Amino acid sequence: MTIHAQRRAALARQLGPGGIAIIPTAPERPRNRDSDFPYRHDSYFYYLTGFTEPHACLVLDGAGGSTLFCQPKDLEREIWDGYRLGPEAAVAALGVDTALPSGELEARLPALLENRACVWFPFATHEGLAARVEGWLAKVRARVRFGALCPQQQGDLCLLLDEMRLVKDAHEIGLMREAGAISARAHLRAMRRSARMLAAGEDVREYHLEAELLHEFRQSGAQAPAYGSIVAAGANACVLHYRADRAPVRAGELVLIDAACELDGYASDITRTFPANGRFTGPQRDLYDVVLASQEAAIAATRPGARFTDPHDAAVAVLAQGLLDLGILDRSQHASAADVVATRAYFPFYMHRTGHWIGMDVHDCGSYVEPGEQGQASERRDALSGETIIDRPSRILRPGMALTIEPGLYVRPTPGVPEAFHGLGIRIEDDAVVTEDGCELLTRGVPVAADAIEAVMREEAEAA
Repeated sequence: MTIHAQRRAALARQLGPGGIAIIPTAPERPRNRDSDFPYRHDSYFYYLTGFTEPHACLVLDGAGGSTLFCQPKDLEREIWDGYRLGPEAAVAALGVDTALPSGELEARLPALLENRACVWFPFATHEGLAARVEGWLAKVRARVRFGALCPQQQGDLCLLLDEMRLVKDAHEIGLMREAGAISARAHLRAMRRSARMLAAGEDVREYHLEAELLHEFRQSGAQAPAYGSIVAAGANACVLHYRADRAPVRAGELVLIDAACELDGYASDITRTFPANGRFTGPQRDLYDVVLASQEAAIAATRPGARFTDPHDAAVAVLAQGLLDLGILDRSQHASAADVVATRAYFPFYMHRTGHWIGMDVHDCGSYVEPGEQGQASERRDALSGETIIDRPSRILRPGMALTIEPGLYVRPTPGVPEAFHGLGIRIEDDAVVTEDGCELLTRGVPVAADAIEAVMREEAEAA
C-alpha cells in the first residue's frame, strides 16, 4: 500500500459503522479578470490522495472504499491548462477503488450517502460545503418513502485528520528535512548577497535579498515559498508580518529574514537576523545573544513528555532576565525576572508565542490542548488586559510532533529604553521534530551563532 492508501485505511477505521467522509480539494482562486493565483491543493485532501489537480473530491466509507471525483480528460483544455490525469488513469495511479468525472459529483453523492449513519466532512474549512451537504441529504430524505435511510449524524472530519497529521511519519520528516535544507541555503545566499553588495558600495534593497531566496527555492526544486517572505531591514524588523519591499539595506543595521520554501506539500519556516554588512555592533550583539540564549533554552525544553508550553516558558524566562540585564526594563520597577514574567512586563518587546505546529501547513493543524485533559480548566485574570483567561493543560509532546522554536525581541523607540536598542528587531527560528530523547533541528544548515554569521559574511565581503 502507498502511504496515501495507508492513511485512507487508517481514517476509514475511525469513521465508525456506517460512516462516510467527504474531502474536497481547494478551489482555484481568481487573481484578476483573466488569471488565477498559483494553484495550491487542500492539505487534508492531499494527505489522503497525493493528488494536486483542482476540481477534485474524495469520498471514503467506513469499510475503506474510496471514490475519487476528478476532472475528465479534455484534450482541448489540456492544451491551455496542462495535463489531466483523468478518471480512467486515477484508479491505478492513486490506488483508489473508483474514479469518476467531477461533473458527476452532485448526482452521485445522494446515493453514496444513503443508508449511512454519519457523514463526516471538514467543518468551517470549505466555503459552502456545509450547505452542499445539506442539499445532498435533502435528496436522501426525499427517498425515505422508498426505504432509504438518511444519516442522522454529522462529524467534523478535522478532529480525526488533525490528530493523524500531528504526528509525522518518516516520509513526512524526510520531506521537511529537505525543505529545511533548501531554505537554509536560501538564507545563506541572502546573507552573502547583502555583504557582497555593501562591500562593493552598491545600493542594496530588501527586494534584492528576497530575489536570492526565491532563486534558491526554485533552483532546488521547491514549488513555492511556504508563506510570504519577510525581509525587514532596520526598524522594519519591529513589524512582525512585514513583507519584503524596497526599503534600503544599510551598513550598521540589522536585517531580519523570515522565509522558507514548500517542498512536495510540506513547509519549512526559518528566521535569521544578521548585520547587513556582516558585523554586529555592541548593542546589536548584546540583544542578539539574549534571543539566542532564549532559543537554546526553548530547544532544551523540547523533548518527549514535556508540554507544548514548556519551550515558550523557558524562552520567556531568559528574555525577561535579558531585558533587565540590558536596562531595557527598569530594575527599580521589577524585582526579578520572575516578576517580569508574572506581570508580563516583557510583552511590549515580545508579543508572540515561541512556536507553532508545522507540517503540510506552516501553521499546521493539531490541538494545542492535551485531548484527555480538556476538562481540567482553570481561570486566571490576565496581568495586562484584565481579561479572564481559561487555561487547559497544554499538549504533551511526543516523538514525531513537529514545531517551530522562534523567540524574539522587538524594541521600538520607547521612553526609558536606552536609545542604542531603539529600532532593533531580532527573531531566531528553527523547525524541530520531537525525537525519543529530545528534538532534531531541521533548519540548522544556516548559521545561528553570531560569530558564525559574521564569519560567513566576512568571507563574502573579502571576496567582493
